Amino acid sequence: MSYIVYAKRTAMGKLGGILAGVRVDDMLAYLLTDLKKYITFDPSEIDDVIIGCANQAGEDNRNLARMSTLLAGFPYDVPGATVNRLCGSSLEALFDAHAKIISGLCDCIAVGGAESMSRAPYVLSKPEGPYDRNQKMVDSTFGWRFENNKMKDLFPLLGMGQTAEEIQMKHQISRIDQDQFAYSSHQKAIQAYRQNLFKDEILPLTVASKKDFISIDKDECPREDTTLEKLAKLPTVFKKDGTVTAGNSSPMNDGASLVLLVSESFLKKHKLIPMMKITGAAAR
Repeated sequence: MSYIVYAKRTAMGKLGGILAGVRVDDMLAYLLTDLKKYITFDPSEIDDVIIGCANQAGEDNRNLARMSTLLAGFPYDVPGATVNRLCGSSLEALFDAHAKIISGLCDCIAVGGAESMSRAPYVLSKPEGPYDRNQKMVDSTFGWRFENNKMKDLFPLLGMGQTAEEIQMKHQISRIDQDQFAYSSHQKAIQAYRQNLFKDEILPLTVASKKDFISIDKDECPREDTTLEKLAKLPTVFKKDGTVTAGNSSPMNDGASLVLLVSESFLKKHKLIPMMKITGAAAR
């Protein structure tokens, strides 16, 4: 078993929103700096830092975990690794850390995820030869890029929105049900803010605005004024006469999160208070 003893995150910004001006390595370093303040033991006792990141095409491209650990002022001998399972990247980081702890390889690992979809760059393919005019430029924010034609022969290379439409057809999930689920999600998030349930979870991040500095401590995407009527009027995005809209889809976000995972012996040695016990993990 392993135990989570620390858990913090930034607020989540929408694409091109409040966190668009913040580098992803700086966001993660901000959380790691807070972790340094929290722990009562020497940071050199942290055996590893494992971070999930799905893009890794821009400012996050050279081992985000290691970059952020150094930016946060951790000892140089604390290592870092970045893993990618696309949407499940931070969970993969947690799985990997849990496996290292229960196998006895490590006792204390910082685990998290970080992404800046706003700052994902356009990427240009390399020329195949001199004076090549067949280079391609693609947006690395979302979806496939530089597709392999051999994979195209195996199955259609659909984006997540197109895949959602395929799932809708297979399982006959109505537009009304999708909108109702989206509406319920917004209402739950707004209610949680009203009850200050995220107060101990979100670490406020100060960013520069056009006129001043503002403290970001609230997720940008939940909409208090959302109604089922408004959701029903939104056009479909990924398929003509489809069901998936901007209102019932997951947003594209900027943000970072971090937990500290420890073994039972480390927990007892440093008299840490567990927030959660992890007993197993699986991927399929």
